[in-house]
Amino acid sequence: MTTRHILLIGFMGTGKSTVGEQLARNLNYAFVDLDAEIVKQVGRTIPDIFAQDGEVFFREQESRILARLLRDRTRLLVIATGGGVVLDEANRKLMREHGAVIQLTAAEETIVQRVSQDRNRPLLQGDAASRVRKLMLERQGLYDFAHLIVPTDHLTVEQINERIEAHLVNEKAY
Repeated sequence: MTTRHILLIGFMGTGKSTVGEQLARNLNYAFVDLDAEIVKQVGRTIPDIFAQDGEVFFREQESRILARLLRDRTRLLVIATGGGVVLDEANRKLMREHGAVIQLTAAEETIVQRVSQDRNRPLLQGDAASRVRKLMLERQGLYDFAHLIVPTDHLTVEQINERIEAHLVNEKAY
């Protein structure tokens, strides 16, 4: 089993938080939802942060908090990242160096179905389907540094975690 942090990356709506909570319980790791940690430390909701300070400020906080979490050697963490954490090359490098990186994927239609009613997603204001499509195109290839890719469309949380845990048991390349 890994002795490193586990990072769940992927586009919004792929199940990172849901999978991460259960994975952390299974492995007896601490769970951190990066977006929730940003809200806690900044003291405002993500829509408020975007509205008042903009996406650049949000991404700066995201990078700062991610770096702090990855350098934590007092506990093992499962970290569910936000979908845009991969926009910063330094974040991608840091995650790859300090953890086992697992990408969760889903088809565009699945993502639209999962996130279209979520009002806490400032990047989806307006037509959610067209925004998802545009963002997926913009982020194409940015998740490719993951050690493992798990499609989540037709799997239960338990099945996803079984795949991740099997990979971690067999990992030799980290």
